[in-house]
Amino acid sequence: MSATHTKRRPLFESSDWNFDTMQAVYEAIEEIALEDLGLDIYPNQVEIISSEQMLDAYSSIGLPLMYKHWSFGKHFVRQEKLYRKGYAGLAYEIVINSNPCISYNMEENSMAMQTLVMAHAAFGHNHFFKNNYLFRQWTDADGILEYLEYIKGYVAKCEEQYGLDAVEQVLDAAHALMDQGVFRYRRPAEPTERHREMRARERWEYEERTFNDIWRTVPANPETSAEPSDAEKEYAERKRRLNLPEENILYFIEKYSPSLEPWQRNLLRIVRDISQYFYPQKQTKVMNEGCATFVHYYIANKMFDEGLINEGAMLEILHNHANVIFQPEFDDPRYSGINPYALGFAMMEDIRRICTDPTDEDREWFPEIAGCQDWRSTLRYAWANYRDESFIQQFLSPNLIRKMKLFVLTDDSEAPFYTVSDIHDEHGYKRVREAIARSYDLGILEPDIQVVDVDLRGDRMLRLQHRVRNGVPLAQPSRDQVIEHIRALWGYEVSLTDVEA
Repeated sequence: MSATHTKRRPLFESSDWNFDTMQAVYEAIEEIALEDLGLDIYPNQVEIISSEQMLDAYSSIGLPLMYKHWSFGKHFVRQEKLYRKGYAGLAYEIVINSNPCISYNMEENSMAMQTLVMAHAAFGHNHFFKNNYLFRQWTDADGILEYLEYIKGYVAKCEEQYGLDAVEQVLDAAHALMDQGVFRYRRPAEPTERHREMRARERWEYEERTFNDIWRTVPANPETSAEPSDAEKEYAERKRRLNLPEENILYFIEKYSPSLEPWQRNLLRIVRDISQYFYPQKQTKVMNEGCATFVHYYIANKMFDEGLINEGAMLEILHNHANVIFQPEFDDPRYSGINPYALGFAMMEDIRRICTDPTDEDREWFPEIAGCQDWRSTLRYAWANYRDESFIQQFLSPNLIRKMKLFVLTDDSEAPFYTVSDIHDEHGYKRVREAIARSYDLGILEPDIQVVDVDLRGDRMLRLQHRVRNGVPLAQPSRDQVIEHIRALWGYEVSLTDVEA
């Protein structure tokens, strides 16, 4: 009889764990993850920490090394009180997008929970971090730990040299602008002087080749031939020189603020780097958690089928898995929107179904993958090449829309009620998919605020512009507070105007 048909003995019977058992379970998980699912991961570093250490890591935005800031302490106190009183639980794990990939497991976990957490974080999240194009493009897994160590020491030195209050003032203002401190698209490399000369020569040669003297005889249009004014020329030159408009406000202030000292500019760059590091995670919450949840669910079932975990452990794993993917109904007091774990896991399972057991509807909607049988490669391709909104737009099926009872509500500001505008029909499925995809598009969710002008030789006023979408303005209290933070960093007046997108 082959090994695949021989049930092995469970790796553990008790809920208590020790490092030998953890190692044996890790190796069993690794075998399934790499050889069966074909995952590609960074080397793992699994750390066991206490609940208080988990609270501390969770409060300092989940990074193992971080500079000190009062907001982290505030989050720690709040989370600790909720946890001690039983109003909130702790994350089962925290995983760091680094090489090696560091995942924190709580020492209070049972052995069954340690099994789930290792499969979820050390393999599911790890694979996603290493392979998704956003993380490959925007983050440096090899250098993040060394960089975190550097910034922790640098902030401490600044506090010692310039004073705690001075450093805190800069960090407070920078933290308020973290969402406006990222590059959403890669910036082209600055052209060298030689490159500029080559481009100028190419333009001159092209004009020489295409010059036709007959155009001198065509009467000029006075409206189009008028020379731009000096003010218009100056404004155009200013925009070219400063690369305006600029969406990364922190970057612009760091580079051009007339009032910041070098150490203050370095603090802004540190906050920008941290914000940029987390930007891919904000765009892939459904996919990242869906990938990790699918991986731990598949591995746990595979281990159970092979006899590596017993029924008691499997029931505990399934109980915690069900808690993770629980989706409250819209009228449930616990409802706060679509659970990304629930949607992500359901879509991964649905893709597997479409690949292995498609319906005629699936073949119509997904002709490239329906019935292909290779669901592993299909999932790995999706995990590597999509983010939340594009993944939902591509793979959310009519079957899952019906299963999750999804539909579209239209909220017309002039109407006294909501309208159910799209339901479960051919047109409605597409609209539901588009609406859910838009709800995960950061380009829509986050305010579009850009630097549009500043005269560094004149009044030095920093002019910002907010593109208003769907008639929704910025919230006045937070708007005024953030402008004050910008003014403190810039050192001169700041204006913010609204324009319709």
